[in-house]
Amino acid sequence: MSKLIEIRWHGRGGLGAVTSAELVARAAINEGKYAQSFPSFGPERRGAPVLAFLRVSDEPIRIRTVIHRPDAVAVLDPGLLHAVDVTAGLKNGGTIIINSRKSPAELKSEFKFEWPVASVYATKIARETIGLPITNTSMIGALLRVIEIVKINSLMAQFQERFGFRAKGNIEAMRRAYDETVVQE
Repeated sequence: MSKLIEIRWHGRGGLGAVTSAELVARAAINEGKYAQSFPSFGPERRGAPVLAFLRVSDEPIRIRTVIHRPDAVAVLDPGLLHAVDVTAGLKNGGTIIINSRKSPAELKSEFKFEWPVASVYATKIARETIGLPITNTSMIGALLRVIEIVKINSLMAQFQERFGFRAKGNIEAMRRAYDETVVQE
């Protein structure tokens, strides 16, 4: 039986949530899996809250709706924790992956999260590796630390294709975030 993995990405316009979902989906397809990625847009502008959705499975995916019961949520901007209920519908045993300088214990205490929390300071990593506070590739690394949805090598090829000469910094951001992500049950 196939396991369908569903991820909901919470970001702001310009942070790369939509690109994150797309890159992981493309890597999954290249591994022979089935995948979907799509954004949820309104009249978005740079800086406005954005949702992106990702599904990966070993079998064809027939559902075509937004993700209401994710296995994990990835939060690219910690400011959204005060503005949006990022845990809405999160499955029991699901994980919250947050770009934050705070530890998982601090985040669990502050927001009363009942789920495992993973945190990584993706903004700092992005600034140091790509020179911009765009956290998407760092957060992909954090996601892979929590759920091995695809292999890192599969994403490296996608980064090369998408980012060209900027791929090296983005690959470094992903690898560093993978190594620096801390998870607390």
